Amino acid sequence: MRLVSFRPTRAEPIRVGVIVGNQELVDLKLAARSKRIALPFNADDMLSVIAAGREGLRAVRKVAGLAGATHSLSKVRLCAPIPRPTKNILCVGWNYLEHFKEGEAIRPTITQIPDFPVFFTKNVTTVCGPYDPIPFDERVTDKLDWEVELGVIIGRGGKNIAEKDAMKHVYGYTVINDVSGRDIQRRHGNQWFKGKSLDGSCPMGPWIASADEVNPEDLRVITRVNGVAKQDSNTRYMYFKIPRLIAELSVGMTLEAGDIISTGTPEGVGHARNPPEFMRPGDVMETEIVGLGLLRNTITAVKRR
Repeated sequence: MRLVSFRPTRAEPIRVGVIVGNQELVDLKLAARSKRIALPFNADDMLSVIAAGREGLRAVRKVAGLAGATHSLSKVRLCAPIPRPTKNILCVGWNYLEHFKEGEAIRPTITQIPDFPVFFTKNVTTVCGPYDPIPFDERVTDKLDWEVELGVIIGRGGKNIAEKDAMKHVYGYTVINDVSGRDIQRRHGNQWFKGKSLDGSCPMGPWIASADEVNPEDLRVITRVNGVAKQDSNTRYMYFKIPRLIAELSVGMTLEAGDIISTGTPEGVGHARNPPEFMRPGDVMETEIVGLGLLRNTITAVKRR
């Protein structure tokens, strides 16, 4: 099952829908109202749907099965599945060995991959939709880079989660690009938060695929810029697997429904190329996880005031 946050028109508020077929979605709020079905969540809020857990998923399936209140995907605006997370996106660094190796030339002091995952966060204001423009402001950075990543959405919360139980806490998966301002990232030393937290630098979506329909251990992940593949790998090459990431993150820290984990990027990033490559206004960045979804975002110059 694939859940989306969308606007039927520019003037209308965000709603939650479920994809049916290939080109249509069911508006959960309107469909439930027309069929007089009481929903155990607020159908205007994806976080409420996620928090409703299995009961919520059963209600979504029931409404989707009755159809009605459908929209063509081409006629609505898809937003990020969780348009405004309640917490920062939880990110993982150096989680593919080849990506760790390609950065050795610009990271001479760290030569062995750490024994524990490296975590950082992206601010909630980074989140943007699957087809939204990515802001480019040369006064801020001219070294805008790409990083395709698998996003994990937490369903059932928990603290000190055992690795063997971790996957029970996964609600679903989405596609993320951890767009980074590399000069800002380097400027602030060993912490990456600032260079990773530029507004609009985390396209996400196009939907959340429920955990029951995705094998996260074998997904092809790709970034293309202007149609040219820059990254092309597979989640099977993750160094720290999803259960380990969830277990480590939850040590002494409560994970909650709707938390987003961005699981790291493979080799092929722009700043590690020779010569380095960065995105410019007009470039089209496509972020794809085959079988899960594709984002298409244009790098767009910020108008000077």
